[in-house]
Amino acid sequence: PPVTASLRDFPIGSKVTILVEPSVQKGMPHPRYHGRVGTVVEKRGRAFVVHLTDGGKIKKIIARPEHLRMV
Repeated sequence: PPVTASLRDFPIGSKVTILVEPSVQKGMPHPRYHGRVGTVVEKRGRAFVVHLTDGGKIKKIIARPEHLRMV
C-alpha cells in the first residue's frame, strides 16, 4: 500500500469501512469484520477505535488506518 495509507486521519464520528489489507499485519482486525461499516470513536496511538454492531451487540474494533476506508 502507499505511504499515505498509514498517514490517513479519520475525524471522530466519521463512518468507515473495515477492509483488511493483508500485506500489513500490524493493527489488523479479525477477518470476520471485513467489509463492515462502523463509526470512529477515538484515536489510540496510531490506531483508531471503531464501534460496529454485530448481532445486536456493539463491538469495539481497534484497527490501524491501512485497514480503514472512508464511506
